[in-house]
Amino acid sequence: MVIGLFFLFGIVIGSFLNVCISRIPEGLSIVAPASRCPRCKKPIKPYDNVPVLGWLWLGGKCRNCKLPISPMYPLVELATGLLFVACYWSFDLSLATAKWVVFSCLIVVLAITDLRVRILPDVVNWPGAVVGLVFAWFVPLHDGTALWLTSKLGLLMPSEAFLSVLDSLLGAALWSLLLWGIAALFRIATGREGMGFGDVKMMVMVGTFLGVRGAFLTILLGTTLGSVLGVALIVVLYLAGWNRKVAVRGNRMGLGQTNALRWEIAKRYQLPLGTFLGIGALAVVFFGPVIWQYWPG
Repeated sequence: MVIGLFFLFGIVIGSFLNVCISRIPEGLSIVAPASRCPRCKKPIKPYDNVPVLGWLWLGGKCRNCKLPISPMYPLVELATGLLFVACYWSFDLSLATAKWVVFSCLIVVLAITDLRVRILPDVVNWPGAVVGLVFAWFVPLHDGTALWLTSKLGLLMPSEAFLSVLDSLLGAALWSLLLWGIAALFRIATGREGMGFGDVKMMVMVGTFLGVRGAFLTILLGTTLGSVLGVALIVVLYLAGWNRKVAVRGNRMGLGQTNALRWEIAKRYQLPLGTFLGIGALAVVFFGPVIWQYWPG
């Protein structure tokens, strides 16, 4: 019964997250006006706005003008409900559950927004970082980095809460600066942007929740997954003849062989790093202890 309540609460919150995902990048209020169709501007009736089910019984279309409604909406609601259940399952009824429920909501908004419009909004990242620091005081991270650092410096043994907040700050600073450095070097080496500054700010927020080790593992998992899928997608786009007409026109203009131009065009397709960092962060939350158990050394 508790699992069912967590799931129902999750899909309701997921409906609100959909509002954030669709409105925040546009600079719109997430409070008013009420949900409405973007084409006919008709307010969505309460019985049509039921999470997941509303989209199904409308057949994925506006009741009034029949404008198709993106399947993103029920998928986000369903995913949020399942994440809420996973938080309860992993951490039981505790303050830790509240922490990871909030973190999951932040990650869903950031990951889906980055996937849709390649933006990681500051209004999510910075408040999220503050919330992460507050939770660090009440829900110890047990990261170990701050304890190691204070012992090396010969400082008196601080409180557990102080060590947790220090771990949170170190996680926010260390790996966000690493990403910033990688982005700067890539820009110097290639003359083009390879990573947005939003990814750096996202890692500040992730670091406050996960600490040094968790943020490191987030980057490792996120970049590995993004790289593997990115290379696979480039190959698929090339084999499928993506933008072939552009390559043919380039060949006629003397810019190079058609196949070489097709490969160069496919290589420049960009995947949103923030989405994969979000997947990595959630993997750390729910599978981190298992991963560290088998980590070499």
